[in-house]
This record gives sequence, structure tokens and C-alpha cells, in this order.
Amino acid sequence: METGNTAIGDYAIIGDCRSAALISRSGSIDWLCRPRFDSPSLFGALLDPEKGGRFAVRPTAHFTTRRRYVGDTNVLETTFYTDNGVLRLTDLMPVDSEENKRRQLWAAHQILRRVECVEGEVEVEVICDPRPNYGREQCRPRDRGRLGIYYEHQGRALILRSEMPITISSRNGAAYLQHTLRAGECRHLSTVYTVSEPSFIPPLGEEAERRIRASLDWWTAWSNRCTYTGPHASMVRRSALVLKLMTFAPSGAVVAAPTTSLPEWPGGVRNWDYRYCWLRDASLTLRALYELGYGEEGNAFIDWLMHSTRLTRPELQIIYNVYGETGLDESELDHLAGFAGSRPVRIGNDASHQFQLDIYGEVIDAVYEFVRHGGHLDAPEQKLLVGFGKTACRRWREPDEGIWEVRGGRKHHTYSKAMCWVALDRLLRLHHEGHLKRAPVELFRAERDALRAEIEQRGYSAEVDSYVSTLDGEDLDASLLLLSRHGYLDPRSERAGRTREAIREKLGRNGLLYRYRAQDDGLPGEEAAFGICSFWAVADLALAGEIRQAEGLFECIIGYANDVGLFAEEINPDSGAALGNFPQAFTHVGLVDAALLIEDAKRGGKTPKGGAR
Repeated sequence: METGNTAIGDYAIIGDCRSAALISRSGSIDWLCRPRFDSPSLFGALLDPEKGGRFAVRPTAHFTTRRRYVGDTNVLETTFYTDNGVLRLTDLMPVDSEENKRRQLWAAHQILRRVECVEGEVEVEVICDPRPNYGREQCRPRDRGRLGIYYEHQGRALILRSEMPITISSRNGAAYLQHTLRAGECRHLSTVYTVSEPSFIPPLGEEAERRIRASLDWWTAWSNRCTYTGPHASMVRRSALVLKLMTFAPSGAVVAAPTTSLPEWPGGVRNWDYRYCWLRDASLTLRALYELGYGEEGNAFIDWLMHSTRLTRPELQIIYNVYGETGLDESELDHLAGFAGSRPVRIGNDASHQFQLDIYGEVIDAVYEFVRHGGHLDAPEQKLLVGFGKTACRRWREPDEGIWEVRGGRKHHTYSKAMCWVALDRLLRLHHEGHLKRAPVELFRAERDALRAEIEQRGYSAEVDSYVSTLDGEDLDASLLLLSRHGYLDPRSERAGRTREAIREKLGRNGLLYRYRAQDDGLPGEEAAFGICSFWAVADLALAGEIRQAEGLFECIIGYANDVGLFAEEINPDSGAALGNFPQAFTHVGLVDAALLIEDAKRGGKTPKGGAR
């Protein structure tokens, strides 16, 4: 059984739109939080191989592996090749339609694992060793015979069932088995998690097979709703599937990643908890959902966005949890070793206490997309948006921490000012198009014009010949590539072209982009290239009509995906290794957006233009 960390890119993900599990190439579930994405971990070997706990299935003999998702689904298939035979492991969290769930007893938090000998014979090894609450609590098992192995602690229960004989280790209390399978033989394993309610234990055997088929059908039907048919359609659909996995179905929220504290550089300190929802991702995420044909998911996301932001009006918080709550205080788990020794391990995120101006543009632009796709704003929602606009007018002259949540103090970030311009521009558009009544039009127009004057005078450096990260500064920031995407800048203008060239020259490496270089973020050490920024470069080229160059760069970047098409937050531009939390929703949003813009450019699509009447 493996005892150390594998590479971040060696993991794959399964989920049920409530929580998600990371599974290593060798069949070990090393990360799972129950019952939702931001709950304490149940299996956490990802952050400490000794203390975190895991649920592993693999051959006892030496093996090599090949894995894939079954078609356009989130059902994972790992094939193990040994000298004596071939073993296939199928992993999933069962899903089905709400209508079908009402017709049957349903285990809401189940992991189903099918192990099948395809050729020869293979001895299988299984270990299930839950360590609740990030490894801080003990969870002693009890053998209940045909009802399985039962773990209970403080009103929470985990039930493990197996069609192979399983025992409890006297050494550490883990459930353990070794069993030989021969060609054609198939066995199932299942875990079910419940909180303060009776436990339903679904049957294995044919019932397990039925749930596998139902899950495959459900995911396939969902994927078939994708309207994108251009180049690299399989990568775009995979990104859509990742976004669906990152969606918390009960509220419509989209989390940034299902993990915490995966390092942005090996051994570094930039290890953050990303199991929350960032407003900065809002408009691009919503565009991706709508443009791919997932209007239902887009509308659910807007419902969550309007609910969450209403709770903190007229100010916006940077981060919310899946229910729109804001108590995300950061703390460190000193007892965990960290991924590959990268410490500290953090839960919660103190960026929730920062001040970021760009989110006003993100939220209002997202609502504009909602309206553009047929949505309607009622009177309270219109009042809410006007309140956010007034806050942007009142506060845009203040410094902020900026889009990257730097911990080196507040500055006057050019991108933050530009997104305040976007906020007011979209409010004026909504008013002009008849969707926003009782807006202080003259105030919004005057402040929007003042913002543009400030940005053009102080946010563009004649010495650098580019827009710059901070007013009157000289450093560059990849977020400036979004000025065209958000309609502030004509992508074919001279200043847009100069900025594009400067960022590529100073922040680019091997087809990827760092988000910044010289900016002091208040922390020591290095970080890798940023995945989403690299796709922003593609999008900017497509908007400028540089289609061939955009396509070439796009193909270069998607080559950095892991073997099942997943991206982390960052990429080592020299080794190609995935770094940071994984998989990262925002990186996959960038892939989708870039692909859509390339296709739009091929069809002669219009570039976004700013400035309402």
C-alpha cells in the first residue's frame, strides 16, 4: 500500500454535486469531505499519508495503470496491469434524477467501487481507514456482519460494505482484506455516510450495477446538453463536467476547488483553502454555463449569487460558502504534514476579510449576462444592484487588495478600477435597455467617466508601453488581459496590442503566463504559472482577430492537462506539473471561454464594446 504523496496531477475526481473525492492513479481515495465540499475531511491522506486516512483498492502485486472517464461522464475507470492478470476498478458517487430518487430509497452520500478481473487472476488489496475531522478524531469500527463495517462518532456514521470478506486490523483498526479474483469475476464495495439520521444501506450485487448504469445514463444525458461542437470538443465537455462536479446542487453555488492547501510551489507556504465560492469568478463562470447550453445551471448560480450578496449588502464579500454564509475564519492544522511537506495546512480563508473592488464589476456583469439570456430582475433585485453601484461610486478611489488577494497591503490596482467601470457600465446598459428602474443615471455616468479618465491617465505607463498593475506603477499583471474581455477596451486598439505584447514578453514562459512577477504579495518563495491567465491570453488573441495564433496557443496549453483532462490552479512551466488546488474550476472556465471565443472569431463574431448611452 502506498505511504507517500503522489503528484497532484496523478489524481482524478468523482463526485455527486455535493462533495467530491480525489482518487490516486493507484486506486486510493486520499481526499473526501462529508457531507459537503467544505466539511471536515473523512479521508485526508492527500495532506498527511500517515494521519489523514484513505480508502484504497489495488492489486497486491506490482502494477502499471491506465485510466479514463467512461465516455462523457464522471465515472472513473482505472485498469491495473500485473504480470498475472488485468484488474479494472470503476469508481463513482451514484447520481440520478430527482424524479427517480423519489421512487426509491436513496443513499445520499455513497461511494460505489466495482472491481473486476478482466484477464488472468489478480490478488486485490483493500484498506478503509477513515480519520474524521482532518485526522483529529478516532473512529473505531464495529463489524456488523452482513450489514458491514460500522464507524460511528458524534452522530455521524460511515458504513462500509463489501462482497469480499473483510476484517478489522488489530494493529490500527482499519478495515482490511486481500482476495484473489479470476477472469470474469466482479465484486462491489460501498461506503455510505449519514449525519444525525437513520442509515440506509443500499444492496450490492445487481442493485449496485443498476446504480452504475443509472449514473452513466444521467451523466451522459447531462453531457449531451452541451451545445459546443467546435475543435477540442471533448476537452470542452470535460471542463463542463468538472464545473458540474464543482456545483453544490442544493444551492447552485460553484466552488473554486474541492481541496485545501495543495501548494502553489512544492514546499511553499502559498497553501490556501479553496472549497468556497469566489465572486471574482462569477461573470466568466456564468458565460461559460450559458454559452455551453446549461441555462438551468446558470440560473441556479445566479439565484445563489443574488441570495448570498443580499446577505452582505450594500457591501460585497470576496468569498462565501455554498449557502452564502460568510464565517470563513482561517486557521492552521499543525498536526498535518501537508502535501509533500508543504505547510502550513489551512482551513478557512482570511481573504474573506479583504477589500476587493473588482468583485462589484464581476457580480453586476454576471447579472447582465443573466438578463441578456432572458432573465428578469424584480424590484428588490434592482434595488440591490443599484446599492452595489452606489458602493462602487463611493469606494472606487480607495486602495484594495486586488484580484489576487495579496497579503502585502492595499494598493490602487488598475484592474480593480476597471471593474468598477464595468459595474457602472453594465448598470447603465441595464437602465437603457429597460431592466433597471430608479437608477441614479447621472451619478453612474459621471463616476464611470471619472474612472476611465483615471485609468487612462495613471493606469497606462508610457515607459512600459502597457497598462500596469497599479496606478503610476511599472509592474504587469495578467488580469489586464481581461480589459478587452469585459468590454472596457477595444481588443484591436493600439493600447490593447501593446499590453498584450508586454504581458507575453514579461510574464510568459513555455506558452503559459504567470499572473505577476514583481508584485509583493507579502509571502516568501515562488509560485508557478497560473492556468486561467494562460487561457486569458488565448481569449485576448481571439478577440483581437489573431485566430491562428490563438489556436496554436490554445493547443499548447491544453497539452498540460493530466491524463484524464483535469487542470490544477497552476502549472510548472518547466516540468508541466500541476500545482495548487485541484481540479480548479476557474482554469476550466478559462478553457471553455477561450474555445468559445475562438469559434466566435472564426464566425466573424463581434468583439465586446464598452460604454452604455
